[in-house]
Amino acid sequence: MTRLLSNPCLRLVAAGIFAIGLACCSSPSTSDQREAGSISPQAMADALHAVLESDRTVYARQVVHRLQDQEEVILASEHWQDDKALPLPAQMFRMGAEMVANKTDAFSYALISKWPVNKQNEPGTEAEIVGLDSVANNPSAAFYARESLGDAEYFTAIYADVAVSPACIACHNAHKDSPRNDFELGDTMGGVVIRILLTE
Repeated sequence: MTRLLSNPCLRLVAAGIFAIGLACCSSPSTSDQREAGSISPQAMADALHAVLESDRTVYARQVVHRLQDQEEVILASEHWQDDKALPLPAQMFRMGAEMVANKTDAFSYALISKWPVNKQNEPGTEAEIVGLDSVANNPSAAFYARESLGDAEYFTAIYADVAVSPACIACHNAHKDSPRNDFELGDTMGGVVIRILLTE
């Protein structure tokens, strides 16, 4: 446990989850200022994204690409259960997001895209629409906003979802439901949206 908490990213995530019940309502312009015992919504979103992006990249490169494309041991399939195959990286991401949603309302995350294979992954709010355009134009800079959805207020962060493996682009370019088939390695394919609950 001590070794895990020596990792700065994990310490940041742990602190954010612990402090989410506190009034963490700093604006994006002052979000880098942390108070004792609390963490800003932007810092928490950035830390969560660092973990999510790393896990997604490792799975895409070291599991799907290596086992499917390089060593040809097992395929990755959209119908992975029926095909006895690996889940696609986007499916792994969604399954993790669903497990988190069953555990907490403090934050949520999802993959969205202007060119989704699955229509449920289209942008659904004004912040998502603007955020996807923003990260498509400048993938190295995250987009931050505040949203009022229903009776709750959220800090919303959107990060570029970049094609990190040949397996990603091959799947999207060849899929019958994909509205775009010219992705190349390093292209922004969509965005990761993270929402942190500010008020209920």
